Amino acid sequence: MFIDTHAHIYSEEFESDLDQMIVSANNAGVTDIFMPNIDSTSIDRMLSIQEKYKSCHAMIGLHPCYVKDNYLLEIKTMEEKLTDSRFCGIGEIGIDLYWDTTFAREQEEVFRYQIFMAKDAKLPFVIHSRESLELTISIVSELQDGNLSGIFHCFNGTSEQAKKIIDIGFYMGIGGVITYKNAGVDIIVADIPLDNLVLETDAPYLSPVPYRGKRNESAYISNIAEKLAEIKGVTKSEIGATTTFNANKIFNITP
Repeated sequence: MFIDTHAHIYSEEFESDLDQMIVSANNAGVTDIFMPNIDSTSIDRMLSIQEKYKSCHAMIGLHPCYVKDNYLLEIKTMEEKLTDSRFCGIGEIGIDLYWDTTFAREQEEVFRYQIFMAKDAKLPFVIHSRESLELTISIVSELQDGNLSGIFHCFNGTSEQAKKIIDIGFYMGIGGVITYKNAGVDIIVADIPLDNLVLETDAPYLSPVPYRGKRNESAYISNIAEKLAEIKGVTKSEIGATTTFNANKIFNITP
């Protein structure tokens, strides 16, 4: 059994076949799918999916790529919506210095603010850290007082950065990139204890081999698990059991 800790299944890429995609994921052994939010426009769609499929869990948060001129209004919306007990975490939050650095300062401000939102709500948070891994690690390290928990989504850092993440009590999300021949993530992950990892797809993005270039979906978590099992020299079942245990612990979900 597997848990997909990061999938944007509320996106328009799944509008025509969401039901079938969920069935395919279940058939592949995926018991739960966690949905990170983007901005205020994605909340209602995400909650409607959670209402229909009890295996799908909604998070709330402002994605760093959507921190724009209206970010104060967006954050106010997130705070108001957070009073709804249906959310299992804060995310996807963080800093993205790859696509656009126009609002880099605001991104950091919003990231810090949402960490405090997570702390106050006693919820874990999921971190987007494209071209900003060292910076986001340092911010979480600075604010960690024993009450912060969560996942560094799409981990592709160094062994030293992995150790820092472990030392502050966070987990690393491993997705389709681990199957890419020249990405190098497999080499780093080989030395990271399985107890510190969770599985994710980031659907509809970053499809694993042999689906690279096509729409990603939660069923492909099985391919990611298979590759991780090969790297770790353990069975696919062990990968499923350990990463599922980790995910349930992070999100406080009873199996």
